[in-house]
Amino acid sequence: MKDVSFQLYSARNFPPLADVLAAVGEAGYTQVEGYGALYASLTDEEVAEFKRGLERSGVTMPTAHFGIDMLEQEPARVLRIANALGIRAIYCPYLMPDQRPSDAAGWHAFGARLQAAGKPFRDAGLDFGWHNHDFEFHALGDGSVPLDHIFAGGPDLSWEADIAWIVRGGADPFAWIAKYGSRITAVHVKDIAAKGEKTDEDGWADVGHGTIDWKGLVKALSATSVKYFIAEHDNPSDFRRFAQRSLASIQSY
Repeated sequence: MKDVSFQLYSARNFPPLADVLAAVGEAGYTQVEGYGALYASLTDEEVAEFKRGLERSGVTMPTAHFGIDMLEQEPARVLRIANALGIRAIYCPYLMPDQRPSDAAGWHAFGARLQAAGKPFRDAGLDFGWHNHDFEFHALGDGSVPLDHIFAGGPDLSWEADIAWIVRGGADPFAWIAKYGSRITAVHVKDIAAKGEKTDEDGWADVGHGTIDWKGLVKALSATSVKYFIAEHDNPSDFRRFAQRSLASIQSY
């Protein structure tokens, strides 16, 4: 298993960030993944301090999420942040429900929109792609699914595959890994609790303590172009427990 990263979104409810970074480093992680709210409003000086915080904790940030609005409207600023923090791969993480297309043509157009939004970052030598949730796997009126249309409209898009969201979307992650393995450059490694369990954590589980076949998935992913494995839990009651138990599981695969 390659170096494992920690998605800082997992610890958003446990400030301050300095303590989170220290705990993640102490747990044995060497990388973290950022998300937009962490740095979207920071000055260049504050971004530099953010970088020093990473260094103090012994972690790097090779991957990060940025919202579609910032990517399209402030590409130069996104690049400054990426360069300052050492980010090498940028993923657009979400589309609000009221902005989601309702048909195949709309999703194809959204893929083209992402393709255009990513050009400045690809030109700068960075990887750029889409991070899925569950809605990309919900069938449209014609029976097709949005993710196929996103990738058709964006031929150069990489994919940060969030496996647990694929499962929650009612799809087979092994089939999608086989279909788009050449696009996968990062994977969110998270788990789903057994039905009725962990309701206080929205039904998510620490990696290796849920229902997803991560051992088999890691084997399947070894045939793809994945570079980054990022542990994530959308709502842990204890991020330190999640960080420690998940890293131990992932390193055992």
